[in-house]
Amino acid sequence: MNLLKLFVPIGSRCHGHPLTLGRLLAVGLLLIPCARLAADEPRTNVLLITLDDMSQDSVGVYGCQVPNITPHIDRLARESMRFEHAHVSIAVCQPCRAVWMTGQYPHHNGALGFNTIDEGVRTLPEHLRDHGYFVGLFGKNTHVVPSRAAVWHVNVPTAELGQGRRGDLYHTHVAAAISAADDAELPFFLMVNIHDPHRPFAITDANRAANQRGAGEGNGPANQPVPRGVTPEEVSVPEFLPDLPAVRKEIAQYYSSVFRADVTVGEVLRALEESGHREDTIVMLLSDHGMAFPFVKTNCYLQSTRTPWMVRWPGRIEPNSHDQRHMISGIDLAPTLLDLLDLPPLPAADGRSFKPLLEGDEQEGRDSVLTCFYRTSAGKDYSMRSLITREAGYIWNPWSDGETIFRNESQSGLTMAAMVRRADQDPAVADRVELFLKRVPEELYDYQQDPNAMTNLIDSEEHQALLERLRAQLLEQLQATGDPLAEPFELFLRNRRSES
Repeated sequence: MNLLKLFVPIGSRCHGHPLTLGRLLAVGLLLIPCARLAADEPRTNVLLITLDDMSQDSVGVYGCQVPNITPHIDRLARESMRFEHAHVSIAVCQPCRAVWMTGQYPHHNGALGFNTIDEGVRTLPEHLRDHGYFVGLFGKNTHVVPSRAAVWHVNVPTAELGQGRRGDLYHTHVAAAISAADDAELPFFLMVNIHDPHRPFAITDANRAANQRGAGEGNGPANQPVPRGVTPEEVSVPEFLPDLPAVRKEIAQYYSSVFRADVTVGEVLRALEESGHREDTIVMLLSDHGMAFPFVKTNCYLQSTRTPWMVRWPGRIEPNSHDQRHMISGIDLAPTLLDLLDLPPLPAADGRSFKPLLEGDEQEGRDSVLTCFYRTSAGKDYSMRSLITREAGYIWNPWSDGETIFRNESQSGLTMAAMVRRADQDPAVADRVELFLKRVPEELYDYQQDPNAMTNLIDSEEHQALLERLRAQLLEQLQATGDPLAEPFELFLRNRRSES
């Protein structure tokens, strides 16, 4: 192959858009050679679609009560295997994606918060490129292996995607990248990161004002097309939040962004269909964590880490299949993709492939997941660890001392302010605010009966056997993964038992 085929001539047009020198530099198509697969090796492409701050139960096929909110994702689910018990490892953007890209927990890959992966840790795009893949990144550029920016053949910045919220621009850039991979005669790995439904939401008072002023086209979330404005009357308020007018209003704003995210998913899948690569492409879709509301994002509750996760591979994965038994985790993403592609694994990965599940088989050791939290985007440490099974969950909050106040991004909207105002006159809301801000050292929930984590069973006599079992499992997991909190947790348990 002539490597010059990879470099599109300056001034030519790609899918109707002129390719200037600035554009080529922006997408990283200049002066980046890459290896080609041997002629007899099979060609399998990968399209990894990620959503930003979308809870699992915001998706139609996962039980969302807002009608017709995610038609494109629902269609993809019908063509895929989807997982009921799927979790990310950490419920905040950059470290979650670092786990995806390394198969390692944050204390191994170095990305505890909004910092980069350690230099010596091998990442998925580096690995795929070295094995002959054309690799492309779309959106969330500063959050996905930012220290490895040069590895991508195509690296489309968020600003060129309507701040990550314009489906038509995603379609254009994804189509161009697939075309470039075809010209280079290489299989592709494209990581397409959609910024919705992350704040700022599609319909807010500030956005309405900006649009009424006629603010510039496509320069920010306020100016992106809003295909559907969900009303407060259409939504239901989850039990972990009080049903207040401001809360209901903000949830409606969130769902307007969920719908717009789905439109973008549809545009990305349309680009794949039009390229002719539907049949030879693995499509995987998931969210980086739950919605940016209190008791969800940057926490370790069930709703914090549970994610919609589906995988489509025509002819290889049974369509419209639903795994309701096995638990999968964010640390398994890279090991699974490499296994599906018959490529060597990443070194020192904590996760393992769930390829057997995609082939319809059983897999042992998938009855629980370990989830964690380290620090917020402001750099404040709020360490948490959780052991989640299909039935229950245990959370250890070593930062909780009765005085330290928890602060995170999900407190910045209408909901937390409304809760604080109502707390003065409603003891039940006051208790929820107090729990959110200060937490308690240990939490235990029956997620079958109480998925919204409303009743802490830590002192329940009839749940002491469950408590001891989950404590032991968490300690075993922390020790097995070399977590620096393993020793402090063991000491904590000894002190607890000596007090009782």
